Amino acid sequence: MEPQEAFRIHNDLDKVIRWEPIDRNGIEHLHIRTTTGGLVAQSVVVGTRNGAKYGIFYRVVLDASWVVRELEVMDTATDEKQALSADGKGKWFDARGIHMAGLDGCIDIDISATPFTNTLPIRRLQLERGAAQVLRMVYIPVPALKPVAVEQRYTCLQPNRLYCYEGLTSGYVAELTTDEDGFIVDYPGLFRRLS
Repeated sequence: MEPQEAFRIHNDLDKVIRWEPIDRNGIEHLHIRTTTGGLVAQSVVVGTRNGAKYGIFYRVVLDASWVVRELEVMDTATDEKQALSADGKGKWFDARGIHMAGLDGCIDIDISATPFTNTLPIRRLQLERGAAQVLRMVYIPVPALKPVAVEQRYTCLQPNRLYCYEGLTSGYVAELTTDEDGFIVDYPGLFRRLS
């Protein structure tokens, strides 16, 4: 295999990104920035799913290796909220600190309403061309917000640019285009980046 050029390393990442669903019925506004020991991403997403309008706020705290340590997701209409924390080694805990054994083995998250969470395994794994990894993920469906474990596979088609995403639980497959920082630019059939 050819040597892989790593994603750019940022000691001072401070970026605002916007995506819209392909049907143009919604928008996401995300702010990600470097903090002491890692990164924090905060976002607001509004859209429509199965004919129902939704709005969510989420906040993800990552360590310096792009491993999720905290997640908060809130439905802005109902105030329904999920707050999870992780040890970074596959154990998850609810807001009361109770171990969520059904999520054991999950490192990454996938919030259904955003392409941002696809960036997390892409950045964390740094796969070489042709390499693939099956992952157990914490999946957060919107608007239900009830976390479940699912299996997904990421395959690097072109380092730092193109990845095949496969939802092994759902059977969904897409080729994801990223920028030089690993953020999704094009998610065919679902999202496109605006800025």
